[in-house]
Amino acid sequence: MITPLPGATPLKPGSATLPFFGVEPVVLDDKGNELQGPCEGVLCIKKPWPSMMRTVAGDHARFEQTYFSAYKGYYFTGDGCRRDADGYYWITGRVDDVLNVSGHRIGTAEVESALVEHPSCVEAAVVGVEHPIKGQSIYAFVTLMTGVEPNDTLRKELIATVRKIIGPFAAPDIIHWAPGLPKTRSGKIMRRVLRKIAAKEEDQLGDTSTLADPSVVQVLVELRGK
Repeated sequence: MITPLPGATPLKPGSATLPFFGVEPVVLDDKGNELQGPCEGVLCIKKPWPSMMRTVAGDHARFEQTYFSAYKGYYFTGDGCRRDADGYYWITGRVDDVLNVSGHRIGTAEVESALVEHPSCVEAAVVGVEHPIKGQSIYAFVTLMTGVEPNDTLRKELIATVRKIIGPFAAPDIIHWAPGLPKTRSGKIMRRVLRKIAAKEEDQLGDTSTLADPSVVQVLVELRGK
């Protein structure tokens, strides 16, 4: 829906580029007001588009609730985005994956992107855990490059990388070394499982039968606090 045309659309790093024919995206603020020009906010679609889904089979109320109730008159994608002066869009991550740390709203994808900027980090997954003072604290699961050994110096470097790229308020409170992350067979990280491990509630994991490698969960539990 937002995509470059091969050989015709100039690319920008990390950008989904421009809307496809018939698609009219808008950027809204928290109150549902349309933002103009360069901005950052919630990605919605203003008008119906070719091949748009019309319902959820057997549950039309869910269809309306999920996609049309958050911002009246708009289709809600569930994603945050950034738009530049040329009209190019960057998808910044799911807006439901937003942490509230000491009054700052921080997208988990933003912190993950900062962590993987470190040359030793190959993958990262960030979740929030309850904190008595800050509301939520940032808990980061980090997978290192093959051959790199985890240590306290590396932990400090990773935190410093996030502080430099985003700011001190986004610095992870905990770095949890993760040789692997719990993923479905299609490669999607199961954040629900990570939240339970971070909160020390692994006895409430629920169904993990869809994991590509269920043994990863036990490894992460054993590495907690190390």
